[in-house]
Amino acid sequence: MNSILKIKNVNKNFGKISVLNDINIDIESGDFLVLVGPSGCGKSTLLNCIAGLEIIDSGDVFIDNKDMSDVAPKDRDIAMVFQSYALYPTMTVEKNITFGMKVRGVPDDVQKEKLKEVAKQLQIENLLKRKPGQLSGGQRQRVAMGRALVRNPRLFLFDEPLSNLDAKLRVEMRTEIKRLHYDLGASMVYVTHDQIEAMTLATKIVVMKDGFIQQIGTPAEIYNYPENIFVADFMGSPPMNLINATTIKEKNHYKINIKMEDGSIVSIKEKNKSKLPEDLLLGIRPENITETSLKNKQNCHIIRSKVDIIEPAGSDTFVVTKIGNTEVTARFNSETQVSVGSEIDFVVDLGKISYFDKLSGQRI
Repeated sequence: MNSILKIKNVNKNFGKISVLNDINIDIESGDFLVLVGPSGCGKSTLLNCIAGLEIIDSGDVFIDNKDMSDVAPKDRDIAMVFQSYALYPTMTVEKNITFGMKVRGVPDDVQKEKLKEVAKQLQIENLLKRKPGQLSGGQRQRVAMGRALVRNPRLFLFDEPLSNLDAKLRVEMRTEIKRLHYDLGASMVYVTHDQIEAMTLATKIVVMKDGFIQQIGTPAEIYNYPENIFVADFMGSPPMNLINATTIKEKNHYKINIKMEDGSIVSIKEKNKSKLPEDLLLGIRPENITETSLKNKQNCHIIRSKVDIIEPAGSDTFVVTKIGNTEVTARFNSETQVSVGSEIDFVVDLGKISYFDKLSGQRI
């Protein structure tokens, strides 16, 4: 496959503040890359470096194998969709979409054909004569996307395009963007702080924190095999439970001990790890702690604990309890009858446990 975007050893500083540190990313044509992380992690700065809106201090950016070092933003064959829509308020939707083509000298008949095609794709045919002030947030975002689509660029760049929309509209637009990616086979780079958005849209995710890449992988890799405690905690809603534990090496296995609130010890056998530190964090997703009726007991461990909080969430019920002095969330079926204060059996799927070094925070 052809590499559409290659970022090599990119560093960016604002004065004495280091914003991007040794960034290396390579994506193939047709990939949907999502840059995700908390506010201030450097993801929007990285997007601006790809677009040429920010000058990098060192490193290289290649788009379609062409070095972008001395290439102006307008010549990079990219299209950006911003959080603020960036529409011309005095122009109609039609003129907003075709303006870029007009500036580049695209013939009128080609402009009309492209406009018709994109308006149909985004279902905005009835809005073409309106001005941005007469549109809802979702409609404006469709127009902004339409303006990018008529360009037919090598690379689409999205900078938190859905963050101004309400929850329902965000889901609808997410589906729209996913459909567009599928229909066009386009290469996209998308910035968000919303990990649900990242998981649902991406073919590849880059998780960032404080200007450093924490992990690059598919949504399944990031979710099931987080590289460190930060990724485990940031990706997933609710996040991965992280439980304090100690280990004892026995003949052909480790005994992992979790000290419960009442002083009792819960012990789990781990045969598959060749080396574990004395102190570790045991990571387990909420869906892998559940009620007894739903689990095959063969590769599971039952822990009896008190129900602290119940959070009904439609098809699921989240049950909060304490395991090893740590508050953890379990995902139960919504029909399961549980009550606050009762002691019940929680079943932990041992096949889905992750282990993290408590000192370094890295996956073991």
